[in-house]
Amino acid sequence: MHRIEAYLGRLYRYAFSLAREDDLARDLVQRCALKALGAKTVPDDESAYRAWLFVILRNDFRDHLRRHRLTLALFDDEPDAEPEDAPTMEYWRGDERLINVLNVKQALGRLRPRDQEIVSLIDMVGLSYAEAAKVLDVPEGTVMSRISRARARLLALVGESNVEPLTGRRGPTGNKWTR
Repeated sequence: MHRIEAYLGRLYRYAFSLAREDDLARDLVQRCALKALGAKTVPDDESAYRAWLFVILRNDFRDHLRRHRLTLALFDDEPDAEPEDAPTMEYWRGDERLINVLNVKQALGRLRPRDQEIVSLIDMVGLSYAEAAKVLDVPEGTVMSRISRARARLLALVGESNVEPLTGRRGPTGNKWTR
């Protein structure tokens, strides 16, 4: 087993959070792996190695955007408004856990791309603040403030949801639910 294999799942999750397409995410991970395996020098420290892999993937994604003349607010430093085409969904029934997961996924989709990226790196991929700082090429303090603001925005979006868990009395279908 090669050292990179332990990170392929995390790299894919990060790539998917950037690309929002399965095929492109897989391509990004594959190119990242090829570049890492072909590199003449590789960081010895495990934390530095992991951050190095994510930098390779992120840079390849940015190159992809440039090659295809795409723009993405992910790399802008100015805050932007909530996207007009933010997905909206209604949930009528289901267990509370599923509703909560869907609510958080919907809220994540409504975050600015830069906030999505920092949440992905820290909370989904599990990088440390120091590793995320290396990936993003910013000071660790910047990562700490970005993740704090992104989490606050995420919590606000989750709190704005019109979804309320169903519990208590029996509804028309015989299922136990109330608002």
